[in-house]
Order: sequence, then C-alpha cells, then structure tokens
Amino acid sequence: MRVQDISSPRHARSFAFSAENPKGERSGGSRGAPWEKNSAYTMIAPGETLTLAETDGPGVIRSIWMGGDIQNCMILRMYWEGQEWPSVEAPLPAFFGYGYPNNVRDQSGAFPTLNSAMVLVAPCRGMNCYWPMPFRKHCRITLTNRSRKESKASYYMISGSYEPVEPDALSFHATYRQSYPVPADGVYTILDGVRGAGHYAGTALFAGIGGSNGCWVEGETKMYLDGEEYPSLNYTGTEDYFCGSYAFGYDKPEVGRYTQYSGLYAGMFAVFGDNTLHYNYQPRFMMYRWHVPDPVFFDESIRVNLQNIHYTPYGARPRRDDYASTAYWYQSLPGEPLKPLPEDEELTFD
Repeated sequence: MRVQDISSPRHARSFAFSAENPKGERSGGSRGAPWEKNSAYTMIAPGETLTLAETDGPGVIRSIWMGGDIQNCMILRMYWEGQEWPSVEAPLPAFFGYGYPNNVRDQSGAFPTLNSAMVLVAPCRGMNCYWPMPFRKHCRITLTNRSRKESKASYYMISGSYEPVEPDALSFHATYRQSYPVPADGVYTILDGVRGAGHYAGTALFAGIGGSNGCWVEGETKMYLDGEEYPSLNYTGTEDYFCGSYAFGYDKPEVGRYTQYSGLYAGMFAVFGDNTLHYNYQPRFMMYRWHVPDPVFFDESIRVNLQNIHYTPYGARPRRDDYASTAYWYQSLPGEPLKPLPEDEELTFD
C-alpha cells in the first residue's frame, strides 16, 4: 500500500462505522429529523464486548476516533483475516498513547495534547489515530468493558475505504506491557515474542517515577533483530530515544525543568505530579516515538528492551520505577498470540 497524493484519483469506496451506523452501511446513518441525534453512543455492560466494526475486504482502516469512557478497563482488540487471536490488544487509552487516563491537567494546569502525525489526543480525551490498517479478507474491531460494576459509554467513528490491497501489505499490530515496578535488573521489556517478517513502527511509554533520587532517563532502548544476542540498534538514553536531550531540559540550568513537546513523530507531551492535586504526587511522564520515517526492519523476529537505570557514585545501577508501554509494528500473518494483558485490577491506576 503506497502513499498516494491526496489529489490522485482512487478506485475506492468509503465506509464508516459509528454508533449512528453500527454496520457501516451505505445510507446506514441517522433516520431522524434534521435536528435529532439517533444514537450518538453505545453503552457497554460490565463484561460485555461490543463489535465496533466488522467487514470483509479488501480495504484499509484509515482513521479511528473514540470518546466517552476512556478508561483502562476498556480493552481494544483488532483481528485481521479471520485470525483466532487479536493482532492488537491494549487498554483503550494506552493504545492512543495516553497511559494515565484519569490525569488531565499537567503541571501547567493544561490538558496535555498529543499532537503527532499518527496519533492525536485532544482535550478532553479525544482519541484519534491514523495508522493505516490494511486487510484483504476480513477485519473485526472490538471493545470490551472489564469493569465489574459499571456500564460504560463508547463514542466512536472508524472510517476507511474498500480498495485493492497489495499482496505483500503487512498487518498492523500493537501490544501493551507494564511492570510496576520494573524488574530488579532494570530491564523493561517493551516487545518480545514476535515471529514473522516486518518492521517496528513505534513506542508509547508511560513512566511513573518511584525509584531513588537520580536521573531516571539514563536507560537505553535496545532492539534485537532476528534472534541476535546483542542489539543492532542501541540508543543512548531514554530522552534521546524520544528525540529529546539532557533530561528533556531538566539537566540544563538555563532551562531547569522538564519541558513538554509534541512533534510529528516524537514527543514527551505530558508531565504530571503537581502535589497540589488530589492523589497526584508521583512524577509521571508520557512520551512517544513513531518510526514512520525510520522503520526498523526484521526478517524473523524483534525484541525491544528499555533500561531503567541511573548513575550513582558506584556506577550505573538499576532503578525500580513504574513503566508501561504500547508497542506498534507491522508484520506478515499469521503472527504469534500476544502476551496476555494484566488483570483489570492491575490496570486500574490514577
């Protein structure tokens, strides 16, 4: 699937799934009066799974918008080509790069906007993504409410087009991981267990700082390709991997504070931890790196780790911070089953 100029003619037919048109049919939207809203959202009962979109191909999902109850108990899954297990499985907010969904005011008091080419998180918890998701035969996207007591409201709009898909087009994947805290050796696993050929497309990291006082961004991102013992890609530090420098400004006296930024393909867009806010004492950070201009290619497998370390008078030592992440990649099918998500009570945090 090659990038085409927006002015180029296309042999394609648009579709869109929403609460107003849940089957994504032509002329399947509102039947009410011009001023009426028929069904702007859908309620999902505890334990219930809602099918947001299901259709036959060939086609491409081109944009997803979601609103309503954006909470970690809401699990987003995507299935391609009739595969039994999902290729995407993550808490709804984490899939959109927003790992702390109950925090909506950063240290400046503003909503932290993720404003990138592939993902947009707009005030207040408007979740958008533009990852192209091709499918040849079948696509199914679901949302599960793992809350034990409360029904949840889902607003959504999933749009795309029916059109030819190249025979070698790769399938979109995403998986969520967390370690509260990071293991004692200081090695946090962003992605492993991948089998197939493809390329790594991005990382969203959510860091809660709970370790001893020190520079928490010393850890290096390491990517191991095709079963290798030592990494082929070894970045120099956490802030460096996310295209920042000098602890996002904190290490430089002329700045002296963490500085948020949000670019086309990288950003550290949220700094939480204002102790004047109720139960928001832990310093927390949200950042992303999209490997769209610089995908990382693999033929058989890929493993991605991130060190959680700092420097001490005795040299580099592990930290015990709280890390969570979403990894994004494209690969050939069939893929391996994703690592199971933590239980819902382990995901519920402020």
